Amino acid sequence: MTDTRIAAVDVGNDALKANFGQMDESYYIPNVISRDVEDRPVIGIEDLDEKEPIDNLHIRVHSPALEENNAVYRIGNLATKANNSTELDPGSSKSEEDQTLVMLFASIALDAVSSDAFRENKNDVIDANYTLGTGLPLREVKEGKDVGYRSQLLGSVHQIEFLVTPQYQGKKVNIKFNEVKVYPEGFAAYVNLIMDNQLNVINKELIDQQILIQDIGGLSTDIAVIRNRNVDDDKAQGFPLGVAESLEEIRDEIRTRHGVELDSRRDVVDIITRKNDRHHIMVKGSRTNVHDITDRILLELAKKEYRFLRQVWQKNSQSEICYFVGGGSAVLKDYIKALNNKLDGFNIDFFEDEQESIWMMANAYYKLIMDYLNKTAPAEANEQAATDET
Repeated sequence: MTDTRIAAVDVGNDALKANFGQMDESYYIPNVISRDVEDRPVIGIEDLDEKEPIDNLHIRVHSPALEENNAVYRIGNLATKANNSTELDPGSSKSEEDQTLVMLFASIALDAVSSDAFRENKNDVIDANYTLGTGLPLREVKEGKDVGYRSQLLGSVHQIEFLVTPQYQGKKVNIKFNEVKVYPEGFAAYVNLIMDNQLNVINKELIDQQILIQDIGGLSTDIAVIRNRNVDDDKAQGFPLGVAESLEEIRDEIRTRHGVELDSRRDVVDIITRKNDRHHIMVKGSRTNVHDITDRILLELAKKEYRFLRQVWQKNSQSEICYFVGGGSAVLKDYIKALNNKLDGFNIDFFEDEQESIWMMANAYYKLIMDYLNKTAPAEANEQAATDET
């Protein structure tokens, strides 16, 4: 078997979260890209290599999986500073967007060029083989879009060229996938609840329960119904609503009322969730409270999310608990709890550690791909032994 490195990547609508190798490297990159020129201007070019690569990702992407091939992009934090930055639009399908693949390739190339797993040749080219665990919203998996998404990744070489990027300028990474596993996001969340990183069963009481998992993302909400340790495909539902529209609405209202231009939705999330000066912005140097804006808009979204919960629970009345996961849950937690206390009083739970909720999918994909490798390794070893004997 070709040497391969593990990649567990959650291309979230707000940010990409990825684990690599034996969890020895992790990246968090805002899901923002912008088209750019090859030789982008840099102030203080002589100091470029003193900057962090992850904050200055400038790449060319060549892949037959992309509609716009061979394009140049700013990625993540660098893209948020551009006037033409793009985030995934409400109503779009994650599996059909170039942006999803560009973010995925960028994170893997960054790992390949920064780790000791692969050697570059004399032409500054790294040939990197990965076994990838990733996921798609439940709605897209039910529509069969995971099959096309997986086939786009397998069987081709995807090349990332680092352009004006600190430390890695001029280097190229050829990415090839030995295997790609695409999991429904709701099931991944369930796996993360019952299994630790060593694949030991935890929370044993959940294994035989019927539970709901409501994953609130940027563009969609999935509610998985878990029974008999599997997702009930007929009962699970996906809704084309996430926090992205509300974040844009907050951003627009702050711009209109206070004349403050926030770079991206990530800035809005930071205003809502940070520990100090929450719901405050700076206006002409003065600390200004925008809680009236954020509170009104987020409460309306929480009411819609609560209606989704009520709708699914009514059809699955024997469910014992609903876990809220995803970055959207971290944003809406207080509002949903207040609504639930006032209204139905369902048995619901959130992850008090916001980072645990945000990283849940990437961690789950890591566990799932490790489980897959552990199960296939003995079979491959036996096959190799039989080949050697002949």
